Amino acid sequence: MVLSSILLFFYPFASKEKAAYFKGEYPIVFSGQQTGNAILIDENIYIPFQFLKKLDNSVWFDETSQSVIITTADKVVQMPSESLTYFINQKPVNIEIPALTKKAGEHYIALKTILPFYPIQFEISEDTKAVFIRKNGEKLKPANITTKDTNEENLRLRLKNTLMSPYTAQTKANESIYIESERGDYYFVRKENGIAGYINKKFVSAKKTEMVYVERSNTKVTLPVLASPFHLTWEAVYSKNPNTNSIADMPGVNIVSPTWFKLAAADGMVHNIASIDYVNWAKGKGYQVWGLFSNDFNPDLTHAALTNFETRQNIIRQLLSFSQMYHLDGINIDIENVNDEDGPLITQFVREATPYLHAAGLYVSMDITFISSSGNWSGFYEREKLGEIVDYLVVMAYDEHWGSSPVSGSVASLPWVENNLQSLLKQVPNEKLVLGVPLYTRLWKEETDADGAIKVTSKAMSMTEISQWLQEHQLTPVYDEESGQNYAEYYSEPDHATYKVWLEDEVSLKKRSELVTKYQLAGVASWSRYFAAPTAWSALQIPNKEVAQE
Repeated sequence: MVLSSILLFFYPFASKEKAAYFKGEYPIVFSGQQTGNAILIDENIYIPFQFLKKLDNSVWFDETSQSVIITTADKVVQMPSESLTYFINQKPVNIEIPALTKKAGEHYIALKTILPFYPIQFEISEDTKAVFIRKNGEKLKPANITTKDTNEENLRLRLKNTLMSPYTAQTKANESIYIESERGDYYFVRKENGIAGYINKKFVSAKKTEMVYVERSNTKVTLPVLASPFHLTWEAVYSKNPNTNSIADMPGVNIVSPTWFKLAAADGMVHNIASIDYVNWAKGKGYQVWGLFSNDFNPDLTHAALTNFETRQNIIRQLLSFSQMYHLDGINIDIENVNDEDGPLITQFVREATPYLHAAGLYVSMDITFISSSGNWSGFYEREKLGEIVDYLVVMAYDEHWGSSPVSGSVASLPWVENNLQSLLKQVPNEKLVLGVPLYTRLWKEETDADGAIKVTSKAMSMTEISQWLQEHQLTPVYDEESGQNYAEYYSEPDHATYKVWLEDEVSLKKRSELVTKYQLAGVASWSRYFAAPTAWSALQIPNKEVAQE
Protein backbone atom coordinates (compact mmCIF):
# COMPACT_ATOMS: atom_id res chain seq x y z
CA MET A 1 0.00 0.00 0.00
CA VAL A 2 2.87 2.37 0.83
CA LEU A 3 4.51 1.60 -2.50
CA SER A 4 1.23 2.16 -4.34
CA SER A 5 0.77 5.53 -2.64
CA ILE A 6 4.28 6.59 -3.65
CA LEU A 7 3.68 5.53 -7.23
CA LEU A 8 0.36 7.40 -7.30
CA PHE A 9 2.07 10.56 -6.02
CA PHE A 10 4.91 10.53 -8.55
CA TYR A 11 3.01 8.93 -11.44
CA PRO A 12 -0.60 10.19 -11.18
CA PHE A 13 -3.19 8.31 -13.15
CA ALA A 14 -5.13 10.28 -15.78
CA SER A 15 -8.74 10.98 -14.85
CA LYS A 16 -11.28 9.04 -16.91
CA GLU A 17 -14.12 11.32 -15.81
CA LYS A 18 -15.68 13.30 -18.66
CA ALA A 19 -17.23 16.71 -17.95
CA ALA A 20 -19.66 18.65 -20.10
CA TYR A 21 -18.00 21.78 -21.40
CA PHE A 22 -21.01 23.76 -22.63
CA LYS A 23 -24.14 24.62 -20.73
CA GLY A 24 -27.40 24.72 -22.64
CA GLU A 25 -28.16 24.88 -26.35
CA TYR A 26 -26.47 27.20 -28.84
CA PRO A 27 -23.68 28.29 -26.51
CA ILE A 28 -22.05 31.59 -27.48
CA VAL A 29 -18.25 31.39 -27.67
CA PHE A 30 -16.78 34.85 -27.28
CA SER A 31 -13.37 36.05 -26.08
CA GLY A 32 -12.28 32.59 -25.05
CA GLN A 33 -15.30 31.47 -23.05
CA GLN A 34 -18.97 30.66 -23.18
CA THR A 35 -20.92 33.88 -22.78
CA GLY A 36 -24.55 32.91 -22.51
CA ASN A 37 -26.71 31.09 -25.04
CA ALA A 38 -28.34 32.06 -28.29
CA ILE A 39 -31.71 30.81 -29.48
CA LEU A 40 -32.77 29.59 -32.92
CA ILE A 41 -35.98 30.90 -34.50
CA ASP A 42 -36.84 29.82 -38.05
CA GLU A 43 -33.18 29.00 -38.71
CA ASN A 44 -32.07 32.46 -37.54
CA ILE A 45 -29.73 32.94 -34.59
CA TYR A 46 -30.82 35.43 -31.93
CA ILE A 47 -28.45 36.58 -29.20
CA PRO A 48 -29.48 37.92 -25.79
CA PHE A 49 -29.66 41.68 -25.43
CA GLN A 50 -27.35 41.38 -22.42
CA PHE A 51 -24.72 39.77 -24.64
CA LEU A 52 -25.06 42.65 -27.10
CA LYS A 53 -24.31 44.95 -24.15
CA LYS A 54 -20.99 43.13 -23.80
CA LEU A 55 -20.21 43.90 -27.43
CA ASP A 56 -21.34 47.50 -27.11
CA ASN A 57 -22.00 48.98 -23.69
CA SER A 58 -23.65 51.98 -25.35
CA VAL A 59 -26.54 49.95 -26.77
CA TRP A 60 -29.79 51.04 -25.13
CA PHE A 61 -33.18 49.47 -24.50
CA ASP A 62 -36.09 51.92 -24.57
CA GLU A 63 -38.92 50.65 -22.39
CA THR A 64 -41.63 52.93 -23.75
CA SER A 65 -41.21 51.93 -27.39
CA GLN A 66 -39.86 48.44 -26.57
CA SER A 67 -36.95 49.11 -28.89
CA VAL A 68 -33.23 48.53 -28.97
CA ILE A 69 -31.32 51.70 -29.83
CA ILE A 70 -27.91 51.32 -31.50
CA THR A 71 -25.74 54.35 -32.16
CA THR A 72 -22.68 54.58 -34.38
CA ALA A 73 -20.60 57.56 -35.48
CA ASP A 74 -23.16 58.39 -38.17
CA LYS A 75 -26.30 56.41 -37.36
CA VAL A 76 -29.07 56.11 -34.80
CA VAL A 77 -30.77 52.74 -35.23
CA GLN A 78 -34.12 51.91 -33.64
CA MET A 79 -35.20 48.25 -33.67
CA PRO A 80 -38.75 47.84 -32.28
CA SER A 81 -39.74 44.49 -30.80
CA GLU A 82 -41.58 41.97 -33.00
CA SER A 83 -41.49 44.35 -35.98
CA LEU A 84 -40.48 43.66 -39.57
CA THR A 85 -39.32 47.26 -39.88
CA TYR A 86 -36.49 49.05 -38.16
CA PHE A 87 -35.23 52.61 -38.57
CA ILE A 88 -31.86 54.11 -39.47
CA ASN A 89 -31.78 57.84 -38.80
CA GLN A 90 -35.59 57.67 -38.70
CA LYS A 91 -35.81 56.11 -42.19
CA PRO A 92 -37.60 52.72 -42.32
CA VAL A 93 -35.82 49.53 -43.36
CA ASN A 94 -37.94 46.45 -44.11
CA ILE A 95 -36.64 43.03 -43.07
CA GLU A 96 -37.85 39.42 -43.34
CA ILE A 97 -37.61 38.53 -39.66
CA PRO A 98 -38.18 40.56 -36.49
CA ALA A 99 -34.94 42.18 -35.42
CA LEU A 100 -36.00 41.98 -31.77
CA THR A 101 -38.05 39.36 -29.97
CA LYS A 102 -38.74 38.24 -26.43
CA LYS A 103 -38.56 34.76 -24.92
CA ALA A 104 -38.92 33.70 -21.29
CA GLY A 105 -38.83 37.33 -20.21
CA GLU A 106 -35.55 38.10 -21.99
CA HIS A 107 -35.03 40.15 -25.14
CA TYR A 108 -33.11 38.64 -28.05
CA ILE A 109 -31.83 40.35 -31.17
CA ALA A 110 -31.33 38.72 -34.59
CA LEU A 111 -27.59 38.42 -35.11
CA LYS A 112 -27.65 38.99 -38.84
CA THR A 113 -29.59 42.26 -38.47
CA ILE A 114 -26.86 43.89 -36.38
CA LEU A 115 -23.92 42.80 -38.55
CA PRO A 116 -24.01 46.02 -40.63
CA PHE A 117 -23.38 48.05 -37.46
CA TYR A 118 -20.65 46.06 -35.74
CA PRO A 119 -17.26 44.76 -36.94
CA ILE A 120 -17.99 41.15 -36.00
CA GLN A 121 -18.40 37.81 -37.73
CA PHE A 122 -20.06 34.60 -36.63
CA GLU A 123 -20.26 30.93 -37.50
CA ILE A 124 -22.08 27.95 -36.04
CA SER A 125 -20.56 24.55 -35.35
CA GLU A 126 -22.60 21.74 -36.90
CA ASP A 127 -21.26 19.40 -34.22
CA THR A 128 -21.97 21.27 -30.98
CA LYS A 129 -24.21 24.10 -32.28
CA ALA A 130 -21.77 26.51 -30.67
CA VAL A 131 -22.09 30.08 -31.99
CA PHE A 132 -18.64 31.62 -32.52
CA ILE A 133 -18.60 35.43 -32.46
CA ARG A 134 -15.31 37.14 -33.29
CA LYS A 135 -14.37 40.82 -33.43
CA ASN A 136 -12.32 42.66 -36.00
CA GLY A 137 -8.69 42.64 -34.94
CA GLU A 138 -9.03 39.58 -32.74
CA LYS A 139 -5.90 37.39 -32.81
CA LEU A 140 -6.16 33.66 -33.49
CA LYS A 141 -3.29 31.26 -32.95
CA PRO A 142 -3.89 28.08 -34.97
CA ALA A 143 -2.05 24.87 -34.11
CA ASN A 144 -2.07 21.12 -34.71
CA ILE A 145 -1.98 18.07 -32.51
CA THR A 146 1.33 16.63 -33.71
CA THR A 147 1.96 13.54 -31.58
CA LYS A 148 1.66 9.98 -32.83
CA ASP A 149 1.10 8.90 -29.25
CA THR A 150 -1.62 6.29 -29.30
CA ASN A 151 -2.46 6.86 -25.63
CA GLU A 152 -5.69 8.76 -26.04
CA GLU A 153 -5.69 9.83 -22.40
CA ASN A 154 -2.72 12.10 -23.08
CA LEU A 155 -4.62 13.77 -25.94
CA ARG A 156 -7.69 14.70 -23.93
CA LEU A 157 -8.51 18.30 -23.11
CA ARG A 158 -8.67 18.84 -19.34
CA LEU A 159 -10.59 21.31 -17.21
CA LYS A 160 -7.35 22.09 -15.37
CA ASN A 161 -3.69 21.82 -16.32
CA THR A 162 -3.24 18.33 -14.90
CA LEU A 163 -3.98 14.81 -16.10
CA MET A 164 -5.93 14.16 -12.94
CA SER A 165 -8.55 16.75 -13.94
CA PRO A 166 -11.75 15.63 -15.72
CA TYR A 167 -11.61 15.97 -19.47
CA THR A 168 -13.95 17.76 -21.86
CA ALA A 169 -13.05 16.30 -25.26
CA GLN A 170 -10.75 13.95 -27.13
CA THR A 171 -8.26 15.15 -29.75
CA LYS A 172 -6.34 13.15 -32.32
CA ALA A 173 -3.12 13.45 -34.29
CA ASN A 174 -3.06 16.23 -36.91
CA GLU A 175 -6.29 17.75 -35.61
CA SER A 176 -6.57 21.52 -36.04
CA ILE A 177 -7.01 23.51 -32.85
CA TYR A 178 -6.51 27.07 -31.57
CA ILE A 179 -4.23 28.06 -28.71
CA GLU A 180 -5.87 30.61 -26.43
CA SER A 181 -3.53 30.76 -23.43
CA GLU A 182 -0.92 28.79 -21.53
CA ARG A 183 -0.25 27.75 -17.96
CA GLY A 184 2.94 25.99 -17.00
CA ASP A 185 3.55 23.01 -19.29
CA TYR A 186 0.03 23.22 -20.72
CA TYR A 187 -1.75 25.12 -23.45
CA PHE A 188 -5.41 26.01 -23.16
CA VAL A 189 -6.72 25.12 -26.63
CA ARG A 190 -10.05 25.12 -28.41
CA LYS A 191 -11.32 22.59 -30.92
CA GLU A 192 -13.05 23.73 -34.07
CA ASN A 193 -16.38 22.70 -32.52
CA GLY A 194 -15.83 25.15 -29.64
CA ILE A 195 -14.97 22.73 -26.84
CA ALA A 196 -11.79 23.71 -25.02
CA GLY A 197 -9.40 22.51 -22.34
CA TYR A 198 -5.78 22.03 -21.28
CA ILE A 199 -3.29 19.77 -23.05
CA ASN A 200 0.44 19.30 -22.57
CA LYS A 201 2.50 21.58 -24.81
CA LYS A 202 4.59 18.68 -26.12
CA PHE A 203 1.58 17.41 -28.05
CA VAL A 204 0.93 20.75 -29.79
CA SER A 205 2.62 22.49 -32.71
CA ALA A 206 1.80 26.21 -33.01
CA LYS A 207 1.42 28.02 -36.33
CA LYS A 208 1.63 31.66 -37.32
CA THR A 209 -0.85 33.97 -35.59
CA GLU A 210 -3.80 35.06 -37.72
CA MET A 211 -5.93 38.19 -37.47
CA VAL A 212 -9.69 38.41 -37.79
CA TYR A 213 -10.59 41.04 -40.36
CA VAL A 214 -14.14 42.35 -40.64
CA GLU A 215 -14.90 45.39 -42.78
CA ARG A 216 -17.96 47.44 -41.94
CA SER A 217 -19.00 50.78 -43.40
CA ASN A 218 -19.18 53.39 -40.66
CA THR A 219 -18.86 56.82 -42.19
CA LYS A 220 -17.76 59.34 -39.60
CA VAL A 221 -18.53 62.93 -40.49
CA THR A 222 -15.33 64.96 -40.49
CA LEU A 223 -15.78 68.61 -39.62
CA PRO A 224 -13.20 71.28 -40.47
CA VAL A 225 -10.46 71.47 -37.86
CA LEU A 226 -10.83 74.49 -35.62
CA ALA A 227 -7.83 76.72 -34.99
CA SER A 228 -6.52 75.66 -31.60
CA PRO A 229 -6.66 76.89 -28.97
CA PHE A 230 -9.90 78.74 -29.68
CA HIS A 231 -11.89 81.16 -27.55
CA LEU A 232 -15.63 80.70 -27.08
CA THR A 233 -17.59 83.27 -25.12
CA TRP A 234 -21.13 82.70 -23.94
CA GLU A 235 -23.81 85.27 -24.66
CA ALA A 236 -26.24 85.13 -21.73
CA VAL A 237 -29.71 85.69 -23.22
CA TYR A 238 -32.57 85.42 -20.74
CA SER A 239 -35.50 87.19 -22.35
CA LYS A 240 -34.31 89.29 -25.27
CA ASN A 241 -31.18 89.41 -27.39
CA PRO A 242 -28.60 92.16 -26.88
CA ASN A 243 -28.26 95.24 -29.04
CA THR A 244 -25.31 94.18 -31.16
CA ASN A 245 -24.44 97.82 -31.86
CA SER A 246 -23.39 98.13 -28.23
CA ILE A 247 -21.09 95.08 -28.26
CA ALA A 248 -17.44 96.10 -28.42
CA ASP A 249 -14.84 94.19 -30.37
CA MET A 250 -13.63 90.96 -28.76
CA PRO A 251 -10.14 90.28 -30.14
CA GLY A 252 -9.20 86.63 -29.91
CA VAL A 253 -12.78 85.34 -29.74
CA ASN A 254 -13.65 82.78 -32.43
CA ILE A 255 -17.04 81.50 -31.26
CA VAL A 256 -20.08 83.03 -29.58
CA SER A 257 -22.58 80.76 -27.84
CA PRO A 258 -25.90 82.47 -27.08
CA THR A 259 -28.18 80.78 -24.52
CA TRP A 260 -31.13 80.49 -26.89
CA PHE A 261 -32.67 77.06 -26.43
CA LYS A 262 -33.97 75.32 -23.33
CA LEU A 263 -36.14 72.36 -22.50
CA ALA A 264 -39.69 73.55 -21.95
CA ALA A 265 -41.90 70.50 -21.46
CA ALA A 266 -41.87 66.78 -20.69
CA ASP A 267 -42.82 65.98 -24.29
CA GLY A 268 -39.48 67.41 -25.44
CA MET A 269 -40.66 70.82 -26.61
CA VAL A 270 -37.79 73.31 -26.81
CA HIS A 271 -38.18 77.01 -26.01
CA ASN A 272 -36.46 79.19 -28.62
CA ILE A 273 -35.42 82.85 -28.38
CA ALA A 274 -32.84 82.86 -31.19
CA SER A 275 -32.20 85.88 -33.36
CA ILE A 276 -31.15 85.85 -37.01
CA ASP A 277 -29.99 89.46 -36.61
CA TYR A 278 -27.55 88.35 -33.93
CA VAL A 279 -26.31 85.55 -36.17
CA ASN A 280 -25.77 87.95 -39.06
CA TRP A 281 -23.86 90.34 -36.78
CA ALA A 282 -21.70 87.50 -35.39
CA LYS A 283 -20.83 86.08 -38.78
CA GLY A 284 -20.10 89.55 -40.06
CA LYS A 285 -17.51 89.77 -37.28
CA GLY A 286 -16.04 86.41 -38.25
CA TYR A 287 -17.45 84.47 -35.28
CA GLN A 288 -18.95 81.01 -35.42
CA VAL A 289 -22.29 80.69 -33.63
CA TRP A 290 -22.90 77.70 -31.36
CA GLY A 291 -26.44 77.84 -30.01
CA LEU A 292 -26.69 76.71 -26.39
CA PHE A 293 -29.34 74.18 -25.36
CA SER A 294 -30.05 73.73 -21.65
CA ASN A 295 -32.29 71.50 -19.58
CA ASP A 296 -33.50 74.61 -17.69
CA PHE A 297 -31.58 73.07 -14.76
CA ASN A 298 -34.78 71.22 -13.78
CA PRO A 299 -34.08 67.62 -12.63
CA ASP A 300 -37.70 66.43 -12.76
CA LEU A 301 -38.35 67.88 -16.20
CA THR A 302 -35.05 66.45 -17.41
CA HIS A 303 -35.96 62.95 -16.23
CA ALA A 304 -39.43 63.11 -17.79
CA ALA A 305 -38.20 64.36 -21.17
CA LEU A 306 -35.09 62.22 -21.59
CA THR A 307 -36.46 58.89 -20.34
CA ASN A 308 -38.10 58.05 -23.67
CA PHE A 309 -36.53 57.64 -27.10
CA GLU A 310 -39.30 59.53 -28.89
CA THR A 311 -39.04 62.61 -26.68
CA ARG A 312 -35.26 62.62 -27.05
CA GLN A 313 -35.74 62.47 -30.81
CA ASN A 314 -38.24 65.30 -30.60
CA ILE A 315 -35.63 67.51 -28.91
CA ILE A 316 -33.03 66.56 -31.51
CA ARG A 317 -35.37 67.29 -34.43
CA GLN A 318 -36.05 70.78 -33.08
CA LEU A 319 -32.36 71.54 -32.53
CA LEU A 320 -31.67 70.45 -36.10
CA SER A 321 -34.48 72.64 -37.39
CA PHE A 322 -33.26 75.65 -35.39
CA SER A 323 -29.69 75.11 -36.55
CA GLN A 324 -30.80 75.26 -40.16
CA MET A 325 -33.17 78.16 -39.57
CA TYR A 326 -30.46 80.29 -37.94
CA HIS A 327 -27.45 78.99 -39.89
CA LEU A 328 -25.67 77.78 -36.76
CA ASP A 329 -22.18 76.29 -36.74
CA GLY A 330 -22.55 74.23 -33.58
CA ILE A 331 -24.63 73.27 -30.58
CA ASN A 332 -23.40 73.69 -27.00
CA ILE A 333 -25.24 71.36 -24.61
CA ASP A 334 -25.55 72.71 -21.07
CA ILE A 335 -27.27 70.14 -18.88
CA GLU A 336 -27.00 70.78 -15.14
CA ASN A 337 -28.79 69.88 -11.88
CA VAL A 338 -29.65 66.27 -12.76
CA ASN A 339 -30.47 63.40 -10.43
CA ASP A 340 -27.44 61.16 -10.10
CA GLU A 341 -29.28 58.07 -11.36
CA ASP A 342 -30.26 59.92 -14.57
CA GLY A 343 -26.66 60.34 -15.72
CA PRO A 344 -26.98 57.51 -18.29
CA LEU A 345 -30.04 59.27 -19.77
CA ILE A 346 -27.96 62.37 -20.39
CA THR A 347 -25.21 60.32 -22.04
CA GLN A 348 -27.76 58.53 -24.22
CA PHE A 349 -29.33 61.81 -25.32
CA VAL A 350 -25.92 63.16 -26.33
CA ARG A 351 -25.07 59.86 -28.01
CA GLU A 352 -28.26 59.98 -30.10
CA ALA A 353 -27.99 63.70 -30.90
CA THR A 354 -24.37 63.79 -32.04
CA PRO A 355 -24.68 61.74 -35.29
CA TYR A 356 -27.56 63.96 -36.47
CA LEU A 357 -25.80 67.19 -35.51
CA HIS A 358 -22.57 66.08 -37.15
CA ALA A 359 -24.44 65.11 -40.32
CA ALA A 360 -25.80 68.66 -40.38
CA GLY A 361 -22.23 69.99 -40.23
CA LEU A 362 -22.49 71.15 -36.61
CA TYR A 363 -19.82 70.98 -33.91
CA VAL A 364 -21.06 69.40 -30.71
CA SER A 365 -19.78 70.57 -27.36
CA MET A 366 -21.01 69.87 -23.85
CA ASP A 367 -20.52 71.71 -20.60
CA ILE A 368 -19.42 69.76 -17.53
CA THR A 369 -18.20 70.50 -14.03
CA PHE A 370 -15.07 69.41 -12.25
CA ILE A 371 -15.25 66.02 -10.54
CA SER A 372 -16.76 66.48 -7.08
CA SER A 373 -19.26 65.09 -4.61
CA SER A 374 -21.62 67.97 -5.28
CA GLY A 375 -24.78 65.90 -5.78
CA ASN A 376 -26.87 66.90 -8.78
CA TRP A 377 -24.21 69.29 -10.03
CA SER A 378 -21.40 66.80 -10.66
CA GLY A 379 -22.09 63.14 -9.96
CA PHE A 380 -24.32 62.43 -12.96
CA TYR A 381 -21.77 63.33 -15.66
CA GLU A 382 -20.28 60.24 -17.35
CA ARG A 383 -17.26 62.25 -18.40
CA GLU A 384 -15.23 59.51 -20.09
CA LYS A 385 -18.17 58.37 -22.21
CA LEU A 386 -19.17 61.92 -23.09
CA GLY A 387 -15.60 62.68 -24.10
CA GLU A 388 -15.74 59.83 -26.60
CA ILE A 389 -18.94 61.18 -28.18
CA VAL A 390 -18.72 64.96 -28.52
CA ASP A 391 -16.14 67.16 -30.19
CA TYR A 392 -15.39 69.17 -27.06
CA LEU A 393 -16.12 69.12 -23.34
CA VAL A 394 -16.15 72.55 -21.72
CA VAL A 395 -15.36 72.42 -18.01
CA MET A 396 -17.05 75.20 -16.08
CA ALA A 397 -14.06 75.87 -13.82
CA TYR A 398 -16.12 77.79 -11.27
CA ASP A 399 -17.77 78.17 -8.64
CA GLU A 400 -15.30 77.19 -5.96
CA HIS A 401 -17.28 79.51 -3.69
CA TRP A 402 -20.83 79.82 -4.98
CA GLY A 403 -23.25 82.69 -4.45
CA SER A 404 -24.79 81.32 -1.24
CA SER A 405 -21.56 79.89 0.14
CA PRO A 406 -21.43 80.06 3.97
CA VAL A 407 -17.87 81.35 3.70
CA SER A 408 -16.39 84.00 1.45
CA GLY A 409 -13.74 83.07 -1.06
CA SER A 410 -12.60 83.08 -4.66
CA VAL A 411 -14.94 82.17 -7.48
CA ALA A 412 -12.11 80.01 -8.80
CA SER A 413 -8.67 80.22 -7.20
CA LEU A 414 -5.85 79.18 -9.49
CA PRO A 415 -4.63 76.21 -7.37
CA TRP A 416 -8.21 74.92 -7.13
CA VAL A 417 -8.58 75.15 -10.91
CA GLU A 418 -5.28 73.46 -11.70
CA ASN A 419 -5.66 70.63 -9.17
CA ASN A 420 -9.14 69.81 -10.47
CA LEU A 421 -7.97 70.13 -14.04
CA GLN A 422 -5.26 67.54 -13.45
CA SER A 423 -7.87 65.12 -12.06
CA LEU A 424 -10.23 65.72 -14.98
CA LEU A 425 -7.49 65.09 -17.54
CA LYS A 426 -7.29 61.51 -16.29
CA GLN A 427 -10.77 61.01 -17.74
CA VAL A 428 -10.92 63.45 -20.67
CA PRO A 429 -8.25 63.87 -23.40
CA ASN A 430 -6.65 67.31 -23.37
CA GLU A 431 -7.31 67.89 -27.08
CA LYS A 432 -11.07 67.72 -26.37
CA LEU A 433 -11.11 69.78 -23.20
CA VAL A 434 -11.93 73.50 -23.09
CA LEU A 435 -11.26 75.51 -19.92
CA GLY A 436 -14.24 77.61 -18.85
CA VAL A 437 -13.26 80.79 -17.01
CA PRO A 438 -15.36 83.31 -15.04
CA LEU A 439 -15.44 86.94 -16.11
CA TYR A 440 -17.41 87.89 -12.99
CA THR A 441 -16.33 88.52 -9.43
CA ARG A 442 -18.27 88.04 -6.21
CA LEU A 443 -18.26 90.88 -3.73
CA TRP A 444 -18.59 89.29 -0.30
CA LYS A 445 -20.15 90.99 2.70
CA GLU A 446 -19.43 89.66 6.19
CA GLU A 447 -21.56 90.89 9.09
CA THR A 448 -21.30 89.81 12.72
CA ASP A 449 -24.59 89.02 14.47
CA ALA A 450 -25.30 89.81 18.09
CA ASP A 451 -24.39 86.27 19.06
CA GLY A 452 -21.03 86.57 17.33
CA ALA A 453 -21.91 84.49 14.26
CA ILE A 454 -20.70 85.79 10.93
CA LYS A 455 -23.38 86.23 8.28
CA VAL A 456 -22.04 85.98 4.73
CA THR A 457 -23.76 87.28 1.61
CA SER A 458 -22.49 88.04 -1.89
CA LYS A 459 -23.40 89.50 -5.23
CA ALA A 460 -21.89 88.87 -8.65
CA MET A 461 -20.31 91.86 -10.36
CA SER A 462 -18.83 92.43 -13.77
CA MET A 463 -15.17 93.30 -14.24
CA THR A 464 -16.09 96.94 -14.89
CA GLU A 465 -18.44 97.15 -11.90
CA ILE A 466 -15.88 95.78 -9.45
CA SER A 467 -13.24 98.12 -10.84
CA GLN A 468 -15.55 101.06 -10.21
CA TRP A 469 -16.28 99.81 -6.68
CA LEU A 470 -12.54 99.69 -5.93
CA GLN A 471 -12.11 103.24 -7.20
CA GLU A 472 -15.05 104.50 -5.15
CA HIS A 473 -13.50 103.11 -2.00
CA GLN A 474 -9.96 104.09 -3.01
CA LEU A 475 -8.73 100.53 -2.68
CA THR A 476 -5.57 99.14 -4.22
CA PRO A 477 -5.70 95.34 -4.57
CA VAL A 478 -2.74 93.27 -3.41
CA TYR A 479 -1.58 89.99 -4.86
CA ASP A 480 -2.73 86.94 -2.85
CA GLU A 481 -0.32 84.02 -3.26
CA GLU A 482 -2.81 81.47 -1.97
CA SER A 483 -5.46 82.19 -4.58
CA GLY A 484 -3.16 83.42 -7.36
CA GLN A 485 -5.36 86.50 -7.66
CA ASN A 486 -5.46 90.14 -6.66
CA TYR A 487 -7.41 90.69 -3.46
CA ALA A 488 -9.02 93.65 -1.74
CA GLU A 489 -10.76 94.10 1.59
CA TYR A 490 -12.76 97.00 3.02
CA TYR A 491 -14.49 97.61 6.34
CA SER A 492 -17.60 99.80 6.21
CA GLU A 493 -18.40 101.63 9.43
CA PRO A 494 -21.97 102.50 8.38
CA ASP A 495 -22.69 98.86 7.45
CA HIS A 496 -20.68 97.34 10.30
CA ALA A 497 -19.50 94.89 7.68
CA THR A 498 -16.32 93.72 6.00
CA TYR A 499 -16.29 93.48 2.21
CA LYS A 500 -13.92 91.08 0.44
CA VAL A 501 -13.18 90.47 -3.20
CA TRP A 502 -10.92 88.11 -5.12
CA LEU A 503 -10.55 89.75 -8.49
CA GLU A 504 -11.01 88.41 -11.97
CA ASP A 505 -8.75 90.77 -13.84
CA GLU A 506 -5.86 90.73 -16.31
CA VAL A 507 -3.69 88.90 -13.75
CA SER A 508 -6.02 85.99 -13.05
CA LEU A 509 -7.24 85.66 -16.64
CA LYS A 510 -3.69 85.59 -17.96
CA LYS A 511 -2.88 82.79 -15.53
CA ARG A 512 -5.90 80.83 -16.75
CA SER A 513 -4.84 81.24 -20.36
CA GLU A 514 -1.41 79.93 -19.36
CA LEU A 515 -3.08 76.76 -18.05
CA VAL A 516 -4.57 76.22 -21.51
CA THR A 517 -1.09 76.36 -23.00
CA LYS A 518 0.55 74.32 -20.22
CA TYR A 519 -1.90 71.41 -20.59
CA GLN A 520 -2.38 71.87 -24.37
CA LEU A 521 -6.13 72.20 -24.08
CA ALA A 522 -8.43 72.79 -27.04
CA GLY A 523 -9.32 76.28 -25.94
CA VAL A 524 -10.92 78.61 -23.43
CA ALA A 525 -14.57 79.52 -22.84
CA SER A 526 -15.60 82.65 -20.92
CA TRP A 527 -18.77 83.25 -18.92
CA SER A 528 -20.05 85.55 -19.99
CA ARG A 529 -19.52 88.25 -22.60
CA TYR A 530 -21.64 90.67 -20.57
CA PHE A 531 -19.26 90.59 -17.56
CA ALA A 532 -16.09 91.28 -19.54
CA ALA A 533 -14.00 94.42 -19.51
CA PRO A 534 -12.04 95.19 -22.70
CA THR A 535 -8.87 93.98 -20.99
CA ALA A 536 -10.34 90.48 -20.62
CA TRP A 537 -9.98 89.67 -24.31
CA SER A 538 -6.30 90.55 -24.52
CA ALA A 539 -5.56 88.68 -21.26
CA LEU A 540 -7.20 85.54 -22.63
CA GLN A 541 -5.52 85.58 -26.03
CA ILE A 542 -3.49 82.40 -26.41
CA PRO A 543 -0.93 81.71 -29.15
CA ASN A 544 -1.91 78.80 -31.36
CA LYS A 545 -0.13 75.53 -30.69
CA GLU A 546 2.28 75.89 -33.57
CA VAL A 547 3.44 79.29 -32.29
CA ALA A 548 3.55 78.05 -28.69
CA GLN A 549 5.84 75.19 -29.71
CA GLU A 550 8.22 77.55 -31.50
